[in-house]
Amino acid sequence: MKSPYVFRYERRHQHPLETHRFYRRIVGHSVVALILVLASLLMGMSGYVYFEGLTWTDAFLNAAMLLGGMGPVNVPVTEAGKLFAGFYALYSGMVFLVVAGILGAPVVHRVLHRFHWDEGLKS
Repeated sequence: MKSPYVFRYERRHQHPLETHRFYRRIVGHSVVALILVLASLLMGMSGYVYFEGLTWTDAFLNAAMLLGGMGPVNVPVTEAGKLFAGFYALYSGMVFLVVAGILGAPVVHRVLHRFHWDEGLKS
């Protein structure tokens, strides 16, 4: 089964994607990025509730601040909580880079494809 055009990029010899399909590609990538962020937020909240005994609201605040690159609000007090917070901070940094790549890939591909698609026709 072929993947939908939302995640299948056109080749060099093909014309750039139509505008409405490009917008659908952007929406598809945004949905994937949103799912990744929400799953990461839920994982962080669960860890703070389990390891630090925070309320769900405080856990949300801490996880959201780490995912946003700001740092935790409540300083961890347990050894397990400190380890979790450290690993979650490292994970959050990677999620930031991955989400930036997911959101930027369609735009970068379109710009590069517009510059080079006629070269693919010659070869």
